[in-house]
Amino acid sequence: MAGVDGTGEWARHWQYAALPGLDLLRARYVRHTFPRHSHEGYVIGAVTGGVEDVGLPGGTIQAVPGTVVLINPEVPHTARSGAPDGWAYSTLYPSYRVVNDIAAEVTSLRGTAGFVESRVTDPQASRLITEVHRAAEEGNALAADSLLRIVVARLLGHCGGPLPRPAAHAGGARNAVRARAVLEERMAAPPTLEALAAELGTGPFALLRAFKKEFGMPPHTWLTDARVRRARRLLDAGIAPAETATAVGFTDQPHLNRHFTRIVGVPPGAYRRGRAVPRPGR
Repeated sequence: MAGVDGTGEWARHWQYAALPGLDLLRARYVRHTFPRHSHEGYVIGAVTGGVEDVGLPGGTIQAVPGTVVLINPEVPHTARSGAPDGWAYSTLYPSYRVVNDIAAEVTSLRGTAGFVESRVTDPQASRLITEVHRAAEEGNALAADSLLRIVVARLLGHCGGPLPRPAAHAGGARNAVRARAVLEERMAAPPTLEALAAELGTGPFALLRAFKKEFGMPPHTWLTDARVRRARRLLDAGIAPAETATAVGFTDQPHLNRHFTRIVGVPPGAYRRGRAVPRPGR
């Protein structure tokens, strides 16, 4: 497990080779706070101790043992302790393909499957999530795969629904989408807000408002999140953290370490080791 600081926090973020398209995080946090960010895939989390506060576009929800947190792809959110002694949880991060392959087999949902609730009280699903982790840590591929499918199917059956189709972009939303494309392309050397707005033919404050409305966070917050996402892909490909840092636009490796740890929950080195041959966890 990767220690975060001296408060008794620990975390393991890893992949099990037998379950492609799935990341796993098991952790205990006390002081650690996740800033606003989003994921390319889904978040399915079971709190096993304490209280977690999850900030979502519709407000903050509290997760306690017996509840499951469900977050669809690209939904901006934060997370922090909701009690003085922190929280412990087991989380699954399945990809689009994993969830939609299961949905196609066991549901009648059309389009891209997702979840219509952000928190459900379901002790059985919570136990299944922790059992996926246990089976993966023990190297039991058959059990891990079976339990993953069972819990995703159960949750889709209880609160599954089609994700909304992307709406046609108009006005300020078009500028927000264009701004995102510019930031993705020039991630290592992005323009200032003023320069970006001038390039798009709008004003800085108008662009700031439109971007936040479209993507749930201002451009600079979105860019940090996007840099960490790209850093993960580079680390997955075996690129060293120092080289990764400069490639995505961080000033140096400590800069990468700080933001990566805040968003992913473990430092880049621990994340990279979690991509190696799995070993039993604590």
